[in-house]
Amino acid sequence: MEIALVRHGQTDYNRDGRLQGSSDIPLNETGIEQAHTAARLLADEVWDAVVSSTLERAAVTADIIAAELGLEVGGRYASLIERAYGEAEGLTKAEAVARFGDDWPGEESFEELQRRAVPAIDEVAAAHPVDALVIVAHGTFIRAFADHVMGIETDTPDNAHSVRFTGTPGGWKLTDGLVLR
Repeated sequence: MEIALVRHGQTDYNRDGRLQGSSDIPLNETGIEQAHTAARLLADEVWDAVVSSTLERAAVTADIIAAELGLEVGGRYASLIERAYGEAEGLTKAEAVARFGDDWPGEESFEELQRRAVPAIDEVAAAHPVDALVIVAHGTFIRAFADHVMGIETDTPDNAHSVRFTGTPGGWKLTDGLVLR
């Protein structure tokens, strides 16, 4: 199986450097255009299914991609949502550090996210036994999964970019799109 983990298109929070996490922030005009560009790039290949996080920015990106591919979105999964930043959501990182220091109330740790992201991808892939699956999710979520697969720290993918893996649940290998630190 091949999976493409696609980060949603840009939101105003992305543009402004704000922590959005599990807040349900919509795509902005740039994000909608980015989603269309990602869809056109994915249309150069054969994909069997598209799924997404339940957050609007991922769901709309998935809708645009699925339409370009001539598919219906095969599911929306709460398990694919972004890392929660708690009370820091809506703030810039500098504002969050100034207000809370390094311990943000209600923040999901990166380790907690990773323990959630890896089985989430495995479960979604197992629920869609196809040759090629597009999963639209979130930047830090994708990085947490990629870090686990690679065993090293990676960079967060840009909006509407994809990171590709092949394999089966529990046995993924990176094939393309990852940015190493």
